[in-house]
Amino acid sequence: MCWRKCWSLLAVALMAFAAWTHAPAAGGRSVGLLSVDGAIGPATADYIARGIQDAASRRFQLVILQMDTPGGLDTSMRAVIKAILTAPLPVVVYVAPSGARAASAGTYILYASHVAAMAPGTNLGAATPVEIGIGPQQPGPGQAPLPGQGGGNERGKDAPERKNADAPMTKKQVNDAAAYLRGLAQMRGRNAEWAELAVREAVSLSAHDALQQNVIELIADDVPSLLAQLDGRKLLVHGKTHQLHTRDASVVPIESDWRNRFLATIANPSVALLLMTIGIYGLVFEFMNPGFVAPGVIGAISLLLGLYALQLLPVNYVGLALILLGLMFMVAEAFLPSFGVLGLGGVVAFVAGSLMLIDTTLPGFGIPPVLVLALGIMSALLLVGVARVALATRRRPVTSGAAGLPGSLTRVESVRTAGGCEGWVRLEGELWKAVSDAPLRPMQMVRVLRRDGLTVRVEPVEHEQEG
Repeated sequence: MCWRKCWSLLAVALMAFAAWTHAPAAGGRSVGLLSVDGAIGPATADYIARGIQDAASRRFQLVILQMDTPGGLDTSMRAVIKAILTAPLPVVVYVAPSGARAASAGTYILYASHVAAMAPGTNLGAATPVEIGIGPQQPGPGQAPLPGQGGGNERGKDAPERKNADAPMTKKQVNDAAAYLRGLAQMRGRNAEWAELAVREAVSLSAHDALQQNVIELIADDVPSLLAQLDGRKLLVHGKTHQLHTRDASVVPIESDWRNRFLATIANPSVALLLMTIGIYGLVFEFMNPGFVAPGVIGAISLLLGLYALQLLPVNYVGLALILLGLMFMVAEAFLPSFGVLGLGGVVAFVAGSLMLIDTTLPGFGIPPVLVLALGIMSALLLVGVARVALATRRRPVTSGAAGLPGSLTRVESVRTAGGCEGWVRLEGELWKAVSDAPLRPMQMVRVLRRDGLTVRVEPVEHEQEG
């Protein structure tokens, strides 16, 4: 009976503990906080997607995405929206602090959230697609870009500023973007008419106007104020109702991990250009000095990382081709007698390609002209150094091979007859027939005067041997 009572008490205690851990605490369960400040790129999308997964695994009751962005790339924006729409917990997008904005791609992300909130003094909108392509090149059907979409080439100009705003392809892009944002607005019960205006006419709204026009649900000065307004709100997530208890909930910042920080580093266009340049020069130095190993290893790793970063970015492939062509010209200058023409053309092609490489005006995705100029000057200096070394090598007297035999000192290996003037000498590991005006004897030191075909003419140097 005593054992039964003990087991019963233990079972009741376990049930009470389980109920306590699964029930909301007095102040509510924790809230995850993600912070985005800058353009929406591959690293940002990875950080948000992983942050939502981390918050779900840690059983947070919701995630707050605090955002200040001028826009971003279409592929990255869509990845963020997919992560929000498939999240197993509510996601609140909060445009903050005061002075922040959710422009272009940020407007789409805001519309995809379960709750949209803004701080006073913030704004959103300007969601018109940008123009892509060079000349007549345009994306195919079903590939119309959204704000910041690079695809292959991206101009970064809004539709109202384009001369071909009435072109059929431009209409397809705008219609696709408008339908996409309208669909998000209808899903969340927000103002779909204004969403379409944001795409077609690039209009924007302040936080106060956005609240009045049912674009957002809340205006909050800071995160604690936002949590206080969210308390008790019921949200529908994948058919299940989540009631929030956030008034005194603890906020847990979700920091980016090493993988995301590494991706953010190499996905920087400037870093990608540096990696690709180092990679190509490293491989060239390894080919020029086989067996040195270090330049080849560093070059191969840098080149692969640079190419991986470039495939994440809106790259202009004409610019990339010019960069590769310029580097090849500068390398060829060291081997071909072009008198600087190849080298100068290589530097010009490299600088022009670097300026064209990232075809977008979105903040955070351009390459500073100062960096391009510095790389061009360094390449030119390297080219001059290689050319000077090559020129000095060509002017240096020949000291090896058949042309380097005259003046060489060696010993007589053998003579045909005692006291004869013909014999054999060893030069650079080979036996040569030697003739002399003076008698030769074995092991005698001689100097090569000249080469006549397969015969060398020598003279004894008895005095040098004694010295």
